[in-house]
Amino acid sequence: MDGVIFDSEKVICELWIEYAKEVGLKGVDTLIYRCIGITDVATMGLFKEQFGEDFDYRKHKQVISERFHAKYDGGKLPTKPGIRELLGFLKEHGVVTALASSTRKPVVEAELGDAGLLDYFNLVIGGDMVSRSKPDPEIFLLAAGELKKAGLVSDKFDNDKKNYFVIEDSFNGIRAAHAAGMSPIMVPDLLMPDDEIKGLCHRKFDSLFDVKAYFEEIF
Repeated sequence: MDGVIFDSEKVICELWIEYAKEVGLKGVDTLIYRCIGITDVATMGLFKEQFGEDFDYRKHKQVISERFHAKYDGGKLPTKPGIRELLGFLKEHGVVTALASSTRKPVVEAELGDAGLLDYFNLVIGGDMVSRSKPDPEIFLLAAGELKKAGLVSDKFDNDKKNYFVIEDSFNGIRAAHAAGMSPIMVPDLLMPDDEIKGLCHRKFDSLFDVKAYFEEIF
């Protein structure tokens, strides 16, 4: 969701960097980019790794959360160019679509609902529904399993995980999709792929409009 559907990763990183300067936290300007695509629990682990086990991550995160929601709640969070066109195409052609986000499910559903995008998805999986953060493939395998359980994909389809396309912007997301045996498509946001990530991608596109054009060819 963040960085693919919403232009939120940039916003969150900017909020953390601004706040860190206010309170004198050193190194957040680089640390925060390591947190892209992982769960809140995993993010807390990275902060404690840098600032010590006594670091009160929850207290600082609450400030960021309050500032974020004050500014962007109610449908004000900007969407990425091409997302409505892509989701509209997929729905029109009956393509089963799930969202697997490291963000907590209630937040995911609220933000998608505010933007009028929730109904495009057959299924929503949040980071609070898994025990392991990306780059572990658990979240994508759970999404596939739930689609199968709901009868939205067949056993034959599910047996070859490359049938699942995963659109990601983060390194850890691409790693997780590849580890799940799926077909990762990268649309870079804040991080440009290095040689490792390029090697894990099924495709890399500059925009969601390009992803839509690719799907128009294959569906």
